Amino acid sequence: MKYTLSLLVALSLSSINAQLDRSIMPKPATPTPIQLKESTVWTTKNGMVVILSEDHKLPKVSFDLTLGYTPGLEGSKAGLNELTGSLIMSGTQNRSKDQLDKEIDFIGATLNASATNIYLSTLTKHLDKGMGLMADITLNASFPESEYTRVVDQFKSGLVSLKSEGQGMANNATVKVNFPKHPYGEVMTFKTLEAISLDDIKGYYKQHFTPKGAYLVIVGDITRAEAEAYIETYFGSWNGNTPMQPQFNDPIKMDGNQVYFVNKPGAVQSVIQVTFPIPMRMGNADNLKMTVLNDVFGGGGFGTRLMQNLREDKAFTYGCYSGLNVQNNGGWISVSGNFRNDVTDSAITEIVNELNRLLADDIKADELELTKATKNGSFARSLERPQTIARFAYNIQRYGLPADYYKTYLQQLDAITPADLKAVASKYIKANNYNIIVVGNEAVLEKIKRFDSDGQVTKLDEFGDVKSDKIPSDLTINDLLTKVSLSLTQASSIKAATKTVSKIKTMVQKSTLKSDKIPVPLSSTSYFTSKGIQADKMEFNGMIAQKQYSDGKTGYTFNMQTGKNEMSSEELAIASMEQGIVPEMNWMNSTSAFKPEVVGIESENGKPFYVVKIAFGASGEVYHYYDKSTYLKAKTVKVSNQNGESNTTVIEYADYKSINGVLMPQKTILNAGPITFNITVETTEINGAVDLKDFE
Repeated sequence: MKYTLSLLVALSLSSINAQLDRSIMPKPATPTPIQLKESTVWTTKNGMVVILSEDHKLPKVSFDLTLGYTPGLEGSKAGLNELTGSLIMSGTQNRSKDQLDKEIDFIGATLNASATNIYLSTLTKHLDKGMGLMADITLNASFPESEYTRVVDQFKSGLVSLKSEGQGMANNATVKVNFPKHPYGEVMTFKTLEAISLDDIKGYYKQHFTPKGAYLVIVGDITRAEAEAYIETYFGSWNGNTPMQPQFNDPIKMDGNQVYFVNKPGAVQSVIQVTFPIPMRMGNADNLKMTVLNDVFGGGGFGTRLMQNLREDKAFTYGCYSGLNVQNNGGWISVSGNFRNDVTDSAITEIVNELNRLLADDIKADELELTKATKNGSFARSLERPQTIARFAYNIQRYGLPADYYKTYLQQLDAITPADLKAVASKYIKANNYNIIVVGNEAVLEKIKRFDSDGQVTKLDEFGDVKSDKIPSDLTINDLLTKVSLSLTQASSIKAATKTVSKIKTMVQKSTLKSDKIPVPLSSTSYFTSKGIQADKMEFNGMIAQKQYSDGKTGYTFNMQTGKNEMSSEELAIASMEQGIVPEMNWMNSTSAFKPEVVGIESENGKPFYVVKIAFGASGEVYHYYDKSTYLKAKTVKVSNQNGESNTTVIEYADYKSINGVLMPQKTILNAGPITFNITVETTEINGAVDLKDFE
């Protein structure tokens, strides 16, 4: 009997399998509305909209407060919002920054803040303590002057590092050209940072930190009754004016393709961004369709049109992506990627063609279905998090979405057709009406002119502001080096300058290096002897992290990761260009193959500088910037090329003081890739004993 039943089951399964064609993908079921757990929403007496999503699986709770004001134009103080946000947690009227940090760590909480948002996540049992800290920061931020000075220095370091960050410069240019006379188009510069006082920050905080119009999203192990009690206890006394909500029009671009160029000396790759503003804001009915269109075009993955063309077919880049950016007061589309210098113009051609193709050709059914399936899966996975349900309620409340928007999300997604995507493309994209931004080597300038509708490339600086062209120098290289040498030695002739420098037989200079990326300071010691020896070492916790030695004939570099590497003849020649108390004096009569040349006068932050270039062949090049009025060196930009890539180091000099008759900078900002150091000279010993045992 058992055998007979087994046979019948096998025959039944065989019959079923025979009727299935497994080469055909089954059609997905028609989506139905999703049953989502409703968040609880109410408004407090002082004007906060509270959104509560209960989740009692874990003993944790988060409070996410978003203020109700809209940031406005800051003009000459651009960056005030950002700087204020960085100082919110620098101390309160009741606690210093150290006390805040210790109390947050003690309960294992997460508490962070910006100029528009304060967020707390903590265990339920520590909620009283956590809410006390959150309320103290929100209501009683004190902005100590010492913290203001420290954070301003950090921002200055960040601005210095921009010169080495192609993507950062491209991003600044993007917002500047897309959003003129709009808050999104304001970028902090050295000048605007300098204009922001501590009183400005305190005033900004007092004006904008108000409960009216704010949204408080609560997620976790808490009931409404408990939430109401906590809010009343810690925020019940919080009052303020109605938040400012200035209105701004969507930018209108109708001037055809415009090309913008930001110079990154020595770059072997160009950062390209093709971008344009669109009249789309949060809550726009076309948002989902545009998101789907962007995902097909270049939103992510290897299957997008941009990746298939520029990576898989043309091999121009490792990655080219598009981004749809929709915010409260405007939106924009950007296509970005890094491309070799020799294909910069070809890459722009293909990106522009792909954008125009969105208007000319229909989206294929298989492209659309793949994107829908991906978004369907992402949406389903997001529902596993209680924070998602709260975010849905927040979006509905703040941006006026239909009450059933997320319940019917999958139905809306399924209903999108190729014709819908063609319609939104035509509505928001205008053919050959793009801002084309290139950050890279000046060698590509001639090749990109043809993409501009009027044939004129607009040059920008690292902050996205229009930059005037270099003008020819009014001094020869020897005349300039003479003036630099006389300025540094405070002498009236080269003979007198030489005498001053010759009195320095040895020098040992000790400095402290600080970086927000490294928790403890580093120490650096530099050695000089008139016999041609130059050496440097950097120490960390008593250990030598890296060092360099050269005597004109031999030399080496050392670091803890790679060990000791002997300098090549070319590296020795490059090192020799930096030797001496006043290297510029040596350049005037140098027999080196590497000759300095003055390439013009360049304006930066409203000040003119003589620019001196020293090219080191395939190894790279160095640019020195000398203040036109004082002839003191203000900045050095070093570009090194290795394995087909270029790396940029930027050094800024300040606080010159006379040491034995020679002006030497006492403060330096050094940026190398992701790390920026603030360097302060602690001691300078002249003509003392020089101990070089660490370099033996």
